[in-house]
Amino acid sequence: MRSGEPHLTQVRLTLHNGGVVVTFPRRARPTAALATVAVLAAAAGLAACGGGGGADLVVYSGRTQDLIEPLIERFETETGLAVDVRYSTDSASLALQIDAEGDRGTADVFVSQSPGAMGFLDGQGRLVAMPESLLAPVEERFRADDGHWVGLSGRVRVLVYNSNTVTPAELPDSVFELNGGRYEDRVGIAPNNPSFIDFVTALRALVGDDRTREFLEGLRDNGVRTYANNDAVLAAVAREEVDLGLINHYYNERAKQEDPEQPTENHLFEAGDPGTLILATTAGILESSDDHRPAAERFVRFLLTKESQEYFARETLEYPLAAGVSPAIDDLPPLGDIAAPDIEFAALGEEFTSTRDLIADSGLADG
Repeated sequence: MRSGEPHLTQVRLTLHNGGVVVTFPRRARPTAALATVAVLAAAAGLAACGGGGGADLVVYSGRTQDLIEPLIERFETETGLAVDVRYSTDSASLALQIDAEGDRGTADVFVSQSPGAMGFLDGQGRLVAMPESLLAPVEERFRADDGHWVGLSGRVRVLVYNSNTVTPAELPDSVFELNGGRYEDRVGIAPNNPSFIDFVTALRALVGDDRTREFLEGLRDNGVRTYANNDAVLAAVAREEVDLGLINHYYNERAKQEDPEQPTENHLFEAGDPGTLILATTAGILESSDDHRPAAERFVRFLLTKESQEYFARETLEYPLAAGVSPAIDDLPPLGDIAAPDIEFAALGEEFTSTRDLIADSGLADG
C-alpha cells in the first residue's frame, strides 16, 4: 500500500432504502482498487449486516471533494443533518451507476458537473420534481422544464490560446475552422472529458450527426492532440506544446490568478457558434430519496443561497446562476451578454451514451 492510501477499515457501508451505500471519510481519497473492493462487498449482500446507517442524506457528487466538502460541512453545521457523500470526477460514470442501481438506489441528491449526465438520468425517469419556490431563483434556461433539475453555476466553452505564439488575427471565428490547415498540429482537446462530450452532443443537436462526425474526423486528420482533461490541455498550451485548446473558461481564470504572467488567454467564438456553448453544473433529487426527500430539497435550496452561490463564484470562477449574485470574473462579459447557441439542456442527455461512441469511432478516444 502506498503512503497516503486509506485503509480498508475506513470504507463505510451504510443501509439506506434497502440498499448499501459505499462511502469514504471525506478526507480520505479512495483508490480504484479500494472502490472496487467496496463495490464487490456491497454486491455480495452486505445489506444484511443490519443497522440503519445514520446518514440523513446521501449525495453523489460529480464535483470534486475539495470544492464540495466545505459546503457539506457548513450544511451539516447549520441543519444538524448528517451527510454521506460519494465523490467522483466523472459525472457520466456516476449517472450510469445511479441508473444501474435503479429502484435499489441509495442516493438522494446528484450534483453533476455535466448537464448531459443529469439529462440522461431525467430521461431514464430517475429524478423527481422540485418545488417551484426552490427553482425560482434560477433563470428558466438553466433549469429543467419539468422541474427535475436546477443549475448551480455556469461554464462557458472557450478556445484558450498562447499569446506568445498566436496573434488575435489568427484566432478563428468558428470552432469549425479548427479543421483547416492553418491550425494543423496546433490544437489540443480532452475527448473523454464530460464537457467535451456535452459540446459534441450539442453539435449533434445543432448541425446533425453527419457534420459532427465530419468535424471530429477533421480534427483527427488535422493532427489534433488529445489530453486526459482540461487542465492538461491548458498546461500544454502554456508550455507551447500546442497553440490552442478547447476547454471551459474557468481553467484559465484559475491559472491566471495563480500566475498573472502565464501567457494564456480565453477566446470566445462569434455569436451563436457551437464553440461558445454555455454549460450548467446541476443538482437533481433522485427518485430513490423516498423519506429523505425533505432533507434533499433543503440541501438543494442551500446550494442556491447567496452564501453558497458566492462560494461557487469565488472558488470555481464559474458564473453563479441564482439571481442577485455577481461573478468573480474580469476578462469575460456577463453571462447574459454571451451569445451562446440556443440549445435545450435536455437534448444533452438524450444522446448521452451514443455521443461517447461517436467520439470513439472518430479515433479521438478509446471506446
